Amino acid sequence: MVKSFQGVREIPVKNGRDQKILIKDFMTANVITFHPDDTIDYVMEVLTRKKISGGPVLDSMGQLVGMISEGDCLKAISKGQYTNTPRFPAPVSELMTKEVITMHPELSIFDAAQEFLALKIRRFPVVKDGKLLGQLSVSDIVRAMAKLKSATW
Repeated sequence: MVKSFQGVREIPVKNGRDQKILIKDFMTANVITFHPDDTIDYVMEVLTRKKISGGPVLDSMGQLVGMISEGDCLKAISKGQYTNTPRFPAPVSELMTKEVITMHPELSIFDAAQEFLALKIRRFPVVKDGKLLGQLSVSDIVRAMAKLKSATW
């Protein structure tokens, strides 16, 4: 049996700096957002039509105030079944997650992956200087890894 070993290889550094694999390079920048006054009916329609599982909630000033997800919609569905109401007029503000954990765009996707595992969250808004720049999901990280060659790690 023949074994091949290339030994330790150093990746050439461009522009004299270490190359990092950052969130900003793999996040979704064009994010579907919701407003606190949107109804859960509307959210479910958008999530279904856009084939997404959640998104950031922005107030009228464009500030991040929460996250809404399919799981939050399930709460409304469960309540509707209990009260025998086929529609879900509750506002997003009643069901959204209000304590939002965000990520900085300069964070490594490897550090982000650790946060996903530790916190068991499926998406993080990416924020810089209080402004929403995008969103990073577990799927974004998986797609990023598929594109990377082992030599870029």
